[in-house]
Amino acid sequence: MRGAAAFLTSAILAAAIPCRGQAPQTPQSLTLQQAEQIAIQNHPQIQVATQLASAAAAQVVEAKSSYYPQTYGSLTGVEAEHNSRVAAGVLNNPIIYDRFADGVAVNQLVTDFGRTYELVKSSNLHAKAQQENVTATRADVLLRVNQAYFAVLKSQAVLQVAEQTVKSRQLVADQTSALQKNNLKSGLDASFANVDLAQAQLLLIQAQNDVQSSFADLSTALGYSDQRMFVLADQPPQPSPPADFAPLVQEALQNRPELIGQDFNVKSAQSYATAERELWLPTISAVGVAGLIPFRQDTLASRYAAAGFNVNVPIFNGRLFTARKNEATARANAQQQFLRDLQNRVVRDVRAAWLNANSAFQRLSVTEQLFNQATQAFDLAQSRYGLGLSSIVELSQAQLNKTQAEITKVSAQYDYEGQIAYLDYQLGRMK
Repeated sequence: MRGAAAFLTSAILAAAIPCRGQAPQTPQSLTLQQAEQIAIQNHPQIQVATQLASAAAAQVVEAKSSYYPQTYGSLTGVEAEHNSRVAAGVLNNPIIYDRFADGVAVNQLVTDFGRTYELVKSSNLHAKAQQENVTATRADVLLRVNQAYFAVLKSQAVLQVAEQTVKSRQLVADQTSALQKNNLKSGLDASFANVDLAQAQLLLIQAQNDVQSSFADLSTALGYSDQRMFVLADQPPQPSPPADFAPLVQEALQNRPELIGQDFNVKSAQSYATAERELWLPTISAVGVAGLIPFRQDTLASRYAAAGFNVNVPIFNGRLFTARKNEATARANAQQQFLRDLQNRVVRDVRAAWLNANSAFQRLSVTEQLFNQATQAFDLAQSRYGLGLSSIVELSQAQLNKTQAEITKVSAQYDYEGQIAYLDYQLGRMK
């Protein structure tokens, strides 16, 4: 019944109240699973997170490049003044020869005693953290899709209640006006009936606006820039929430992508701090050059080649390396505290989501009972008023109570489904 009502309401809204300045749209049938797939493929935030993860993966390749030979070619031509010497600014051989030469130089890092290894490890962990950020972003988008989806269903259900209320109160107003003309009811009764009708019409206007607003939210959650209309399928009833809280906390701490990603960030920062500490260690490189000199002075040979090694040992640089190590260590410690804070907030959010889900589940039976009682009271008040045993005030109050109870009932149904979706999100089940 709810699915049929939602279909009918969506079709009426799409045909009767299109957005101003837009042509009427043909509503697209949509299930929650289809909505989630559209959002995953279409939402720009997921695309942003994916690109950032790709950039982080490229940084791993950048860090690994130090393991491979650095090779470059050179082409040099010189025309020098006779017996020229470079007399200032250098300590190497200052003699300048006329020449034209080409060659290749190769520089291979032999060891830096683990610093490159730590840098590669840090960048690799950072890339994993960014991949978890993609998962977290996808979960955020899916949560908004679920919330917007159930908000549309809720607003449509409220709209249906508002339409039924207008019809019911219109009937009472017409009957009361007819009885007044025959002097069977007073003008006060007719005034009260018309006031109730006006209130129902205001409720209908607000409900229509809420439907349009909820469709706008759903369109944005799906990654669309314009508002689109859909015929949404109802979800099967959700089971009762878990009775035990403790297992939920452990599940969230193990599955939440934010926690997994932050743990990678901590390890990445620690590896980077280790790499900065190892700046004080020497680096050993092998160097080789070779080339030809087709045009040259007679003092130069026609070709050249050399190989050797280079050892760099840091001695003093104004405490630069010490400051870099201290900075990296402090940042690693800060990341560790961020992880602790995030764990605390996850536990709090899981508890709140679990409590809200239980409260929403309890409201289902209470609102059902409230609606039944309000319906019974309205039927009795209507019978009493028809028999002339009560005033219009009693009937008006009974109408109001029934409308409020019915809105509360349908709201409770979709609020519970939304709370279950939010609990799943807090447990890391949305991925």
